[in-house]
Parts: sequence; C-alpha cells; structure tokens
Amino acid sequence: MPPAKKKPRTYDPAKIRAAVTTQFGHLTDAVRELTPEQLARPSGLGDWSVAELAAHIAWIVDSLARGLAKPPAAIPELTAVEWPFATASLAGKISEAAREVLDDAPLVELYDRAADGLAAQLAVNQGSRVLDLWIGDMTLADFLVTRTVELIVHTDDLNRATGLDVPFDRQALAACTRLLADALALKAPGGSVEVRIPPFAVVQCVEGPRHTRGTPPNVVETDPLTWIRLATGRTRWAEALDAAKVTASGERADLSALLPLMG
Repeated sequence: MPPAKKKPRTYDPAKIRAAVTTQFGHLTDAVRELTPEQLARPSGLGDWSVAELAAHIAWIVDSLARGLAKPPAAIPELTAVEWPFATASLAGKISEAAREVLDDAPLVELYDRAADGLAAQLAVNQGSRVLDLWIGDMTLADFLVTRTVELIVHTDDLNRATGLDVPFDRQALAACTRLLADALALKAPGGSVEVRIPPFAVVQCVEGPRHTRGTPPNVVETDPLTWIRLATGRTRWAEALDAAKVTASGERADLSALLPLMG
C-alpha cells in the first residue's frame, strides 16, 4: 500500500499578515538611512543598483495593495508551494515595473505609500479573496506567504550589498524557509533524502528507498539563510559545501541538480 499523500502545509493567516507588515517595516526603516553612496552601489542582482533593488522591494508591497484594490478573480490557479516555479518567466516584466516605480517618486515616499496602501487593503480583505495576478490567480492567504519569501530574500540582498544589518522577522523567516523547503519536496518527490533546516523545516524528497526509522541514510542539513540563498541561486551548492555551510551525507544527498528552485 503506498504511503498516504502528505497534506499541504498550512499557515496562520494572522501571523503571516503580521510577518509581512513587520518585515516591510524593518526594510522601510533601513531604506530611510541609506546614503547616496550606498544607493549607487551594485546590488549583486544583474545590473540593478541598490536604489533599484530598494524600489523593487517597495513595488512588491505597492503592487499587492493595488492588486487588492482591483476586482477579484474567480478561481485560484496557483498555490503558494507552486509559486516559486512560476517566477522565472516574469523576471523581465518585474524588472521593468521596478524601474518605473523608481522614476515615480523618492524612495521614502514609495515606502510610505506602499505601507499605507497595504494596511488599508488588508483591513477590508480576507484571506479567501482571489487575486488577479500576472503569475496566475492566487488566494490572498497563499500570496501573502510568497511575500515573506520576496521580503526575506531581498532583505538579505540589501544587507549583503550595503553592509546593513536589517533584522529578519522570525515568522517571516520561518514561512520563507518552509515554503522553499516544501517546493523542493514538490520538485523532487520521494523519501530517500531528509533535508533539515533547523529550527524551521524538515522535508523528505528524492525518489529511492524510503526512510522509516532510525538515522536516515541520506541527510542534508543547513541553516535557514544558507538554504534560502541556495534555493534562490544566491549561493551555489559546491560553494556552500566548501564553506561548511551545508552538511550532506549519503550517496543521494547531492542536491546540486535540483537547485536553485527559483532565480
């Protein structure tokens, strides 16, 4: 008899809303303090400057608020765990939108407008609301989980590009880590490899003999930030192994062919 299909992970909607708002608040505080020299630095993301990265972060939240102001879609087409695989095709369009936002107003105004718009829209919209999105229609509850990924990943990008130490909201970091771990399990279903990302996630993946008890024969373990960098292509598998940021034991524990999950 085959094993029962694992139920999709669920998230507390109130905690996710608070996580998105808190992380964006941390970023807003940081952007207010950026100097012209820091804004002009390369972001490490293609040809974007730090200023363009900061504008993109504001756009992430502003576009969510604008999406909530539009008429709802009828039926969700995409779940949160499927979202990472649908992002690559939109890279050019998103980059264009970020540049347009940058030309629109000073960064501080962009952040204030985005924060105010999001707060107003979240106050009148429930998680069951279906958003009409470029990437595929999603429930608000699911889409908010994906916003934790965007905000945590870009907080890390901003820190590395500027030398800042913008804090990571624990709930946002946990949701981001778990969503990307579940995406790996979706991409490579199976039970032969156990991926541990303490303290937030443990998933089994990759076809092969299924582990049932005792110490798994194939184990990968890393910290949340390294995992997020691996899953989004900021760090390569070999680089993380060489730096002892990842431990991998067992003949099936090489995840290099499965990463990154999103660019």
